[in-house]
Amino acid sequence: MKYVAKIEVSLKPGHSNPEGETTARLLVELGYKVASVDVSKVYIITLDASSPEEVKAKAEEMSKRLLANPTKDNYTINVVEEK
Repeated sequence: MKYVAKIEVSLKPGHSNPEGETTARLLVELGYKVASVDVSKVYIITLDASSPEEVKAKAEEMSKRLLANPTKDNYTINVVEEK
């Protein structure tokens, strides 16, 4: 069965987010009342697996091994069956 794992990787609090800071500044310059902007990456990965739990475990492993830096990043994983 095919499942989709959506992995969102974002910076932990206290880490500099230059892309978010630049975006916030530019939005303010365009006239928007923006207090802050946080930028994160989203990975959408389609996998063949026997269960959502298997996909979650594989996504967890991928995140720890490649997609997220545990020193500076948090990540969340959502798994749904592909339609």
